Amino acid sequence: MYAIVEINGQQFKVEKGMKLFVNHIKDAEEGKAVEFDKVLLVDNEGAVTVGTPTVNGAKIEAEVLNPLVKGDKVLVFKKKRRKGYRKLNGHRQQFSQIEIKSVIA
Repeated sequence: MYAIVEINGQQFKVEKGMKLFVNHIKDAEEGKAVEFDKVLLVDNEGAVTVGTPTVNGAKIEAEVLNPLVKGDKVLVFKKKRRKGYRKLNGHRQQFSQIEIKSVIA
């Protein structure tokens, strides 16, 4: 059984027991249970239910493993030739690590 769920503006294919990194959840604490109710699709051993836009009564229960994980640093370098213009910026995306406990359809 798997489901496609929208978490913080991104869509993920999730199954029970799966661990994944999602965009940072603001009020998350380690060990806290969270629920996501924007389930777009549920596949229960071949019986596919597609939501319009979401599946009624379906939700995903997850546990926060690590509330703040920093991603790799991405360097953004801008340059204009022969003008003496050089600009270097860095960015580290913040994630939360969660584990899917159950898919309720």
